[in-house]
Amino acid sequence: MKQVIATTNAPGAIGPYSQAIDAGQFIFVSGQIPVNPATGEIPEGITAQARQSMANVKAVLEAAGLTMDNVVKTTVFLADMSLFVPMNEVYAEAFSAPFPARSAVAVKELPKQVLLEVEVIAAKN
Repeated sequence: MKQVIATTNAPGAIGPYSQAIDAGQFIFVSGQIPVNPATGEIPEGITAQARQSMANVKAVLEAAGLTMDNVVKTTVFLADMSLFVPMNEVYAEAFSAPFPARSAVAVKELPKQVLLEVEVIAAKN
């Protein structure tokens, strides 16, 4: 059985999907783009955008009663692989060892022309 996870502390869905789904042992968090949920604004630059995306992920996890330490897998979508190093620096601030498994890929385009999107899978302990 699945349960919807939703919070106003992260951007609302821009389509027919949920911010996250609780599927029992795992929480599947939809891709979080760097939109400030309070203002609707998108910060400038990859570092600020990465921090906002991570804050949005954290907010959704908190709504599920979890933390970033529960994350077991991430996928980072980048507008360009040249953004990998600065994204990785912010990523290292957001997670601690043992780090989650991760995929990072460059895509042709992201919603609202943002520079990255981050989705995660978290396990309940």
